[in-house]
Amino acid sequence: MDIFIKTFLLFFVLLNPFTLSIYLLEVIKAFDLRRFSRLLTWASFLSLAAFVFFALAGDALFAQVLQVQFSSFQIFGGITFLIIGIRLILGMGPPMEALRPESSQLSGAIAMPLIVGPGTISASVFAGSRLDPALACLCIVLALFVAILSIILFKVIHDHVLRRNEIYLQRYTDIAGRVTALFTGSYAVEMIFKGIGGWLPVLTSTSL
Repeated sequence: MDIFIKTFLLFFVLLNPFTLSIYLLEVIKAFDLRRFSRLLTWASFLSLAAFVFFALAGDALFAQVLQVQFSSFQIFGGITFLIIGIRLILGMGPPMEALRPESSQLSGAIAMPLIVGPGTISASVFAGSRLDPALACLCIVLALFVAILSIILFKVIHDHVLRRNEIYLQRYTDIAGRVTALFTGSYAVEMIFKGIGGWLPVLTSTSL
């Protein structure tokens, strides 16, 4: 159960509903609660399918199908996360354009790359390697559900606060982005070192 809780917390923090709400701000402003909730629900189903696939396929997908070490994916994902964290904490803005309400296939655009990314894919593989398949899927479902519910709650608060004072909302998004950037950067470094650690036995055996 301790592994289940730790995996759940890791997955939830990597989903990062606070940063996601910043990326989705234009969509949050444009749509009413019902349509926004419907978009997020479809995006969560698409994301869940990807997460469950990686949790069940695990390292074998990278080693046998893609023919790359999972450690290489961790290093690349860590570098990507590090760039995101540095940009956010320096106030340079998001490393990708915010979604526009008029975008085609909006649910798919929310699912990837906003929800499904290097960190969450790594967490899916981690869940599948540490937990039974049923527990791994349950952990992913719960973390995704709580994250999506948090974003919908932010939408409700946004609509209420916007009518009163928009400046406080802008301050929140700025502070939330910088605070979550601290974890994003820290986890990025962790991913890079884990990837390097995974490569060391391969390099050692090759040199021998």
